[in-house]
Amino acid sequence: SNDDGIEAKGLHVLVDALSRVPGNQVYVAAPDGQRSACGHGISMFEMLKIDERQVPGAVWARAVSGTPADSVKFGMKYLAREENVRIDVVFSGINHGGNIGSDVHYSGTVSAAAEGLLCGVPAVAVSLGTHHPTDEMLENCSALIQDISKRAVPELEKTTLLNVNFPPVPPAEIKGLRVTRLGPREYDERFDLLENPRGQKYCWYSGRLVQYE
Repeated sequence: SNDDGIEAKGLHVLVDALSRVPGNQVYVAAPDGQRSACGHGISMFEMLKIDERQVPGAVWARAVSGTPADSVKFGMKYLAREENVRIDVVFSGINHGGNIGSDVHYSGTVSAAAEGLLCGVPAVAVSLGTHHPTDEMLENCSALIQDISKRAVPELEKTTLLNVNFPPVPPAEIKGLRVTRLGPREYDERFDLLENPRGQKYCWYSGRLVQYE
């Protein structure tokens, strides 16, 4: 799953990477459009529309009109009940933009992975630290995704979520993999209050990332 939508390049690279691992069968349930920063919300008071899609490398793919969490919940429950398919692990991503610090609380990518935990399986969220990833950057994630699938996933507890962030640099500049803890993430936030021609007040929310040295 992901939060950038089922047509996002990052999701297709993720599916391709996982489908290359011998023994893997990949199933996709992802939002039908952009749902970034929607957190872990689910749709309780509106219907979900489900559309069949073709995603190269996936044996089954559905676009869901709701949130990333809706998508994972639907996919896992539907497949278990209707297709007798039990999901072993949830992968979410590859997100266009990093998910670090307090951002994980807002992230639809991390929330899709977290829904996997609530449904009883381990999960991996994968993000790339730029909103404008190049093909080279996305493909750079592929080898490590396959490595995680082969080596880490079989050892994961059902209560474990790995949040993996790739730096947006050429492959030669990546020094390795480090397991770490979430650090701070702060924004200089503002609401710009405006008025429309009818005198109604409205506002735009924006925020500038505060850089730490």
